[in-house]
Amino acid sequence: FLFFLFAEFSLLTIMCYDRYVAICKPLHYGTLLGRGACAHMAAAAWATGFLTALLHTANTFSLPLCQGNALGQFFCEIPHILKLSCSHSGYLREIGLIGVTCCLVFGCFIFIVFSYVQIFRAVLRIPSQQGRHKAFSTCLPHLAVVSLFVSTGMFAYLKPPSISSPSLDLALSVLYSVVPQAVNPFIYSLRNQELKDALRKMMTGCFSGAIKCQFLVIGYFLQ
Repeated sequence: FLFFLFAEFSLLTIMCYDRYVAICKPLHYGTLLGRGACAHMAAAAWATGFLTALLHTANTFSLPLCQGNALGQFFCEIPHILKLSCSHSGYLREIGLIGVTCCLVFGCFIFIVFSYVQIFRAVLRIPSQQGRHKAFSTCLPHLAVVSLFVSTGMFAYLKPPSISSPSLDLALSVLYSVVPQAVNPFIYSLRNQELKDALRKMMTGCFSGAIKCQFLVIGYFLQ
């Protein structure tokens, strides 16, 4: 879970850089984002995810558990493991790793925000409305994925303790670990015209079917 979590956030940061170069420095795109550069950045993203997951997993596996090993989660989430630990040194070591990881994630988040500020400034300077629309449509799917991924994760871990409960924690864990990844293909496919047409036909068919059903019900009661 940690491996895919941090690898995905690293890839989202790289995708943001891709959009920044494409919109703000289009003449340098081939130089800055050639095939070799893309391969190196992808390898760095996967390596970062693997190293982060390895450090956290190795440390949490070495923690002695004094309150049993039953977690109120559907996976071994680190905060819940720390609640069961009775090793002060291991607990502090894991907190230190979490602090370093949070600094890296916060740095990526700041980079994404700064990049989008520059992107929106560049897009608003485009004279034609069609050009602005094309640039925005390129960024919106990625921005939607980042917003969903970050907002659900932040709410899951930074919510006030007063509203915390086992059932809510479980629901939020599903929300940030399953939902963003599940809707990613749908969000990115919204730029596909064939998918838009199929979705429009499906919605039209459902709407027509609902109207026919209402008329049938009304006719039944009138009889």
